[in-house]
Order: sequence, then structure tokens, then C-alpha cells
Amino acid sequence: MKKFFILSFLLFVPFAATAETLKMKDGTLVSGSIVSQTEYTLNLATSYGTITLNQREIEQILPDKHRLILKGGTQLVGVILDMDEFNIKLQTDDGSIVHVDVPQIVTIEAYDYDRGNAQQEFVEKQIQREQQLQAQAAAQATLPAGKVAGAGGLTFDADIDQVFEAKTATVVNGQVQTPSAQVQTVAPRPLSDEEMFLKNVKSGTISQQDYAAQAKQELSANKKPSPTEQKPTKRVERNFSKYLSIQTGVMPLDLKASGPIAVGSNTRDLGEKELDIGGTSLVVSGKFLWRVKESNLWLGPTLAFANIPKNEFSFVNSVETIEAQSSGSLLSAGLAANYYLNPKHRFSFYLTAAAQYEMLSLNYNGETTPAGSTTYTSFSNSLSASGPAGSVGIGVETWVDDLMIGLEARQVFTPRKDELKKSATSNTVIQVQLSWKF
Repeated sequence: MKKFFILSFLLFVPFAATAETLKMKDGTLVSGSIVSQTEYTLNLATSYGTITLNQREIEQILPDKHRLILKGGTQLVGVILDMDEFNIKLQTDDGSIVHVDVPQIVTIEAYDYDRGNAQQEFVEKQIQREQQLQAQAAAQATLPAGKVAGAGGLTFDADIDQVFEAKTATVVNGQVQTPSAQVQTVAPRPLSDEEMFLKNVKSGTISQQDYAAQAKQELSANKKPSPTEQKPTKRVERNFSKYLSIQTGVMPLDLKASGPIAVGSNTRDLGEKELDIGGTSLVVSGKFLWRVKESNLWLGPTLAFANIPKNEFSFVNSVETIEAQSSGSLLSAGLAANYYLNPKHRFSFYLTAAAQYEMLSLNYNGETTPAGSTTYTSFSNSLSASGPAGSVGIGVETWVDDLMIGLEARQVFTPRKDELKKSATSNTVIQVQLSWKF
């Protein structure tokens, strides 16, 4: 239906464009088709008859305009610059460009500057005036000799006669007598809505820019969003109460073994020697938080898993040589909290903290070779450590469609004891995250 409407309008425009609207110096507006014109006169065919106008009385030829009536009653008036099946480009009087979606348009009509009534009155008076001039000219043709067609014997063509309303002069007692000028007074007519609007713009009462901006706002309010615009562009933080985050990153784990450790069924004392059994761990974690009322604080459980990378180590003393390799894992669970510093900003920063219980499991196996011997004995052992842990950090998130992506950095504090007592008590975790608020 819209395609038919657009095609029909495109066929209508070329015919409508042949009509011209003339603004006279007295403010009268008259529409019609220009039949012919000379330097002094212009013949205009209107809906009420053909009239001849004085070129000096014409102030300007107004551009062709159209009125667009939108859903909701909003009206836009201007010159149509371009149009297609979906959009019309309209230029208002102050030069502003307004793009109007075709589905929002109820009707498009040629802009009638004068709404017809005043124009009809003007045309009828002009026709009556021309008829009077023709009658006077016919009467002058029958006057007796002694009357001349112009002062000093001058002659005038038809155009000059119509422009200046020339009347045949008479000679009385050797002096040329010219008829007195006729002054016509026309009662002021009421201004149309469009003329009142233009008058207010010129007087500064209203601004064309404000009018165009208001029209755009009303058009946007009435516009039905397309499927790609259904998702809100501005999210209100108070509408969310739950938060789910999945994180992955790395943690340089400073883990050292010292003192007595089990080797097979026996125990070996490493003395002052420290075995590096840590490395860069891959960490995967998650949070599920609830908002505390409507504050910026979120609380909920958290779970994290990290691997302890494979390491090789050796220990040599006067009795034997020990060569082994180790690997393991870390598992922690607890309660986490996020406090958002600027939740309404595009890039939202937050402080994070967690209280957790950590469980470490490490497996190591290898061979022991007595001094001076080539025979060896295999062994396999494990050690475990559990205890409280805590973390603090900072993060940042931003919306991407319905998801949030972010970056979080935390410092994890874990006291170690027994074989791992010389390990670092804190390690840094850096993770990227994908999260949802709902």
C-alpha cells in the first residue's frame, strides 16, 4: 500500500509543480499557472479565472511547498527535496532538513498558502477591475474629437495602459485634463495558520529551528522501532537485581616446597633448599550476585579453579639424587562482593572483594638414585593444603548489546604452612570477564 502511495505521489508532483504562488506587495497570496508575461505584466490562470497582474506589484514567486500531516496530528510544511519508498527529505523555511519516515505520514497535500477564500476574493476583484478598464477604453473610443489619447500627444501600448491604469486625457480650454487616481481600500483579511506562523517567526515570537526540533521529537516518539531497534539503548540500573559473571585469566603462582617432604615411604629433609613448584596458572572463576536493595552493592557466592603447572625439580645430597616432576590444582569457594562506583557511566568501575576457603592439591613423582649407583627407585607422593583466603581488587565493565565485557585485577592473600610455608602469601590475578545483569 505504501509503495502505491509513493508512486501515486511521484506522479502527482510534476503536475502540482506547474502551479505557482505569487506574493503581492500588499501581502496577498494568489496561486495559478503563468500563461504569459512581459516586462510589465503577467497573465495568471487561477481556479477562479485568468487575471493580468502588474509586475511591479509582485513581491516574489514563492516556492512549491507541501504539507505533511503525521500520525498524532503533527504538520510539517516545506519543500520536498528527495523521497523514496521509506523516507521523505523535507526542507523547512529556515533551511533545516527534516527526514520523515513514510509510515508516519497520514496525508501529503499541496501547500495552499492562502486557503482559497482570500485568493478568490482577490481574483474576483482583479477581474472586475479589468472589466471596468475595458469598459472605459470602449467608452473613450466613442468620445468626440478634441480629446487626445495622452498628454502631449503621447501614445501607450496595452501593457503600459494596464500597468499604470492609463485613462484617455481630455483638453479643456487648451489645457490637458487627466482623470484623478482611484484609490481602492481593501479591508484586512484574517491571516491563515501558516501566515500567522511565518509572521511569528519573523517577529521572533517562535523559532523555525525550535519548530523543526519539536517536529523531529514528535516524529521520533510516534515512530515504531524496527526489529533492530527493539533493544533499549539506555539501561536503567535500578531495573537489575541479579548479576552473573564468568571470568578467565592468569595468576603467576609463587609456590615453593621446603623442609621435610615425603619421598616414597620415607621423608627427606630439604634443609635450606627450596623447590620451585609454582608457575603461571590458568584461572577460571564465576560469580552470581544479588543486588542489596537498590544500592550499588552486590553480594553472592563465587567459585574459582586454577591449575598448578607442571614443574621438574631435583635434589642432590651425599646419600642420593632425587629427580621428580609435579603438577596440581587449586579450588576455592566463598562469598564475593562488588561495589560500583559509577554504575550509570558507559565504562563502569567497581571495587571487588571476596572471602574464600582454598584447597590445594599437588602430586609429584620421580626417581631416587643412591650415590655411586645406577639403579633407581620410583616414587609417587602428594601433598595438600587447605585454609582461608581473601582477595581485593578493582574491575571495569561496559555494555555490548545485552552483555557486558570487562577486566578485573585482584590480589589474592593465602597464608601457607608446613611444606609450603616459604611460598608467597599473595598472588596477583588478572582476568577478562563476560557478565550479564538481569
